[in-house]
Amino acid sequence: MAMVLDAFASYVGHMLAQVAADEVGMMLGISGEISKMSDKLRDLKNFLADADRRNITDETVREWVGQLKRAMYEAADILDLCQLKAMERGSSSADAGCFNPLLFCMRNPCHAHEIGTRIKKLNKRLDSIKERSAAFSFINLRSYEDHSSNAYASRHGNPSRETVGDFDRSALVGEKIEEDTRALVAQIMQMGKEVNDDIMVVAVVGIGGIGKTTLAQKVFNEEAIQGGFSKKIWLSINQNFSEVELLRRAVIEAGGDAQPAGNAKAALHRTLKDALIGHKTLLVMDDVWDHGAWDGVLKTPFVNAAASGSRVLITTRDEEVAQGMIARRPYHHVDTLLPEDAWSLLKKQVLSSEIDEDHINMLKDIGLKIIQKCGGLPLAVKVMGGLLCKRGGLHRDWEQVLDDSKWSITKMPQELNYAVYLSYEYMPSYLKQCFLYYSLLPKSKKFNLNQVVALWMSEGFIHGNFRDLEELGEKYYKELVSRNLIEPDKSYVDLWVCSMHDVVRSFAQYMTKDEALVAQDGDNDILTKLSSQKFLRLSIETNRLQSGELDWKFLQEQQSVRTLFSTIQIMMKPGDSMVTFSHLRALYIEAADVAALVESLHQLKHLRYLALINANISVLPGNIGKMKLLQFLDLCGCENLVNLPDSIVNLVQLRLLELPGTSMIPRGFSGLTIIRRLSGFRAYMDGDWCSLDELGPLSQLRLIGLVDLENVSAASFAANARLGGKMHLIDLFLYCTSRLGHDGLVKEKEGVSEEEQRCIEKVFDELCPPSSVENLDIKGYFGKQLPRWMISTSTVPLTNLKYLMLSDLACCTQLPNGLCKLPCLHLLQVNRAPCIRQIGNGFLQEAAAPFPRLNKLNLIGMVEWEEWEWEEKVQAMPRLENLVLDNCKLWRVPPGLASNARALKALYIQRVHHLSYLESFPSVVELTVCQIPDLERITNLPNLQKLTITDCPKLKVLQSIPALKRLVLEDCVMEELPDYMLDIKPRHLQLLCRIWLLYSLAAGQSGPEWDKFSHVEHVKAYAHDGDNQRK
Repeated sequence: MAMVLDAFASYVGHMLAQVAADEVGMMLGISGEISKMSDKLRDLKNFLADADRRNITDETVREWVGQLKRAMYEAADILDLCQLKAMERGSSSADAGCFNPLLFCMRNPCHAHEIGTRIKKLNKRLDSIKERSAAFSFINLRSYEDHSSNAYASRHGNPSRETVGDFDRSALVGEKIEEDTRALVAQIMQMGKEVNDDIMVVAVVGIGGIGKTTLAQKVFNEEAIQGGFSKKIWLSINQNFSEVELLRRAVIEAGGDAQPAGNAKAALHRTLKDALIGHKTLLVMDDVWDHGAWDGVLKTPFVNAAASGSRVLITTRDEEVAQGMIARRPYHHVDTLLPEDAWSLLKKQVLSSEIDEDHINMLKDIGLKIIQKCGGLPLAVKVMGGLLCKRGGLHRDWEQVLDDSKWSITKMPQELNYAVYLSYEYMPSYLKQCFLYYSLLPKSKKFNLNQVVALWMSEGFIHGNFRDLEELGEKYYKELVSRNLIEPDKSYVDLWVCSMHDVVRSFAQYMTKDEALVAQDGDNDILTKLSSQKFLRLSIETNRLQSGELDWKFLQEQQSVRTLFSTIQIMMKPGDSMVTFSHLRALYIEAADVAALVESLHQLKHLRYLALINANISVLPGNIGKMKLLQFLDLCGCENLVNLPDSIVNLVQLRLLELPGTSMIPRGFSGLTIIRRLSGFRAYMDGDWCSLDELGPLSQLRLIGLVDLENVSAASFAANARLGGKMHLIDLFLYCTSRLGHDGLVKEKEGVSEEEQRCIEKVFDELCPPSSVENLDIKGYFGKQLPRWMISTSTVPLTNLKYLMLSDLACCTQLPNGLCKLPCLHLLQVNRAPCIRQIGNGFLQEAAAPFPRLNKLNLIGMVEWEEWEWEEKVQAMPRLENLVLDNCKLWRVPPGLASNARALKALYIQRVHHLSYLESFPSVVELTVCQIPDLERITNLPNLQKLTITDCPKLKVLQSIPALKRLVLEDCVMEELPDYMLDIKPRHLQLLCRIWLLYSLAAGQSGPEWDKFSHVEHVKAYAHDGDNQRK
């Protein structure tokens, strides 16, 4: 049910209304039929919402709904063909997005007759469908749509699984998870006669969404675990794991090098064994669906290499998986939240600038009843919180949610969460189909915002003003985030990548079961399903079908498919083609061998979205230009694809082109005037290939990624790109091939001449972006000074720039002073700039309020940087929270930073070779100092709570740190505890030291070190003993 009737009817109605407005029907002699179609759809629309809702649980309605959906798809197909006929006449290039192609079909009576006949047949089908609807007594739910519209209007425009070991501690509630953590840590660390010191498996079991992963993450990060194991590996298994990929990730997590082993399982086994040998290791396997991930992949190298006392912690929904892995009983079952804990979690979701905690506490009685409906499931509570945020803060708003009849939905699978269903029902219809479609994305892959929106557009889920579709899709995407139905990946900025929780995904896939097949590991009946049912959407990401691969012939029977996702190898024979997939709108294939498919791509007349990821192809078909409706083309990872065919410039509807950086585009590219996003555009100047000047007419670009800019021989070519005139541009990537080696210095054989420096400076001076740019990434630039438009922002006011990343600046001698004027800059990162020796006063003094919104500053790999001038009287960076200084020769942190960066919370300093002291950072809460050979003292940090000191042998003084709670001290050559231990009073001390110092500490009161740590409540000390850490 990825199509939501109400929403898709609006899409088809929009297309038909445009046809009627252009009086095309009259010229074709079928104006009456077009009017009838519009009237019938309008009449049907009055009860489509009720039909959609009843379709979920009423089997008698389901067949009728299916017929109506296929009739609507037929209407969309007819209008597609009309547009193709018009484009063949060459008449739609001026405005390729308008759905008025019938105007041109009158020139060909045969086409006009064909179109008219299909519309008349479709009208008869709609008549029959409408007549049958009377038997179901549908009711008019226009108030439902009004509710949706009101919900949409109430939004303020604030937009707001693969797992990892890190987690968000602020999301934890209650003492129960603390108790569970302590119990699991004790079980994992248990030693002695009652425990076999060989590999022990510990299992956490519970339904999806109950918090198994969160508990495992908390255990993984506990101090006892961190210090008790010399190797700690986190692997997210999931249903569709690949044995080779799982082994490769295990090798990498274990600190090995998976590259030499390639894809050979035996070689990866040996590499993993070498990485683990002698190490006491904790392996976490999260979300295990099949014990084969252990027995058939990881067990052999782990058991044969890991040291005695190693442990495996798994999370799973299925006790049989724990049994298959011979996990130690009793398994740890995660309980649902206690009412008070669930209430705390609900409050965290609902709290906002408009609703404070006192007000929410007045709603506790009704809130606890809502929580009861959620069954104590953390995810359900979280989703319900997102719904309550939309409903309002009045008691009657919450009562309406509680009393809504939708709680009594029947015939839903027991494991599905009613709160998710209720949240779904409150979504406007336009958002429902986007939500359902999102659940079909391959779970093992990360899809970014642009990809998701492109897929929605390909299916017709986003329609309206042709120029604003991507922006509208982004609003839909961010609304799903705000409703807690998809969750942001915090390793990306601006909601760039999200994921859908298992329970929410299960619910959405249940809702689409009549239209979509999602196949993953363990679906042994997939071939039966493919042969017994006709699907509209297929998502296949399994590696172990009955035959080990998927035979193309099973897919060919699915002739109605509109979307196909595949991340597996498909077996094809000579002569196999795409011709049977005549209705396909979106095709995403990630596999090496797709040559046979590529040859027949031109037969997919309706295709809008084509992604061939990591494909081993060297050419695209010469007739790709026949795919006139293609809007999105993604060729990422196709590194062997060098020359694109000439006909690619005929794809006049192309809105996105992602290239691997090795491809050269033929001339004529400037004709693709509606393209929005272009990345991997290679600046190649020789032969009959497209150069930068062809970017000039492309005024609609939102994202541009240019590579190999060192090849641009004259600034005039760059000027002709007219970047400054692209007033919609948001993301700009300007890349040259790096001239730096692994040591961060210019490679001797690739020195940069003064002439090369002057040339690249002139080129970049002409690549001046417009003021609309928000994200700017420059890499490999080798000019002596950065472009003029960065040095003086008065030339180009980059007033919207949020993220600025500068990498591999081989010859640049200073950072531009104008950066401090940027009013919206949130992140500034400089990574590897070996010629910068000083950051002077001018870096801050060009503005009255320098860096007013800067939140994160990373200065990394500036290996010759010695001095940073910032006087105390210069107020700057008032919102800076995170600062990283890594690999430089800085001899002091400027006093202006300490006194003015009042919001600074986290300070990370590593390999700063001449730094001798740190003092007077009043707001810093967390400080890490690592490998700073000359550091002697740290003083006057009144709010510091966590301090990590690693290999700082000269550090003698720690004073005026009254709030310190946790000290981590790592120095494997230290002979005794430092005297500064007498001047600080941490509650927790974690120490990594020499083995004989560990023995001295273990002696307690009788040992020589007792006075230095006797005042610390919790002490954990470890030492290296050969290849092992020893407690």
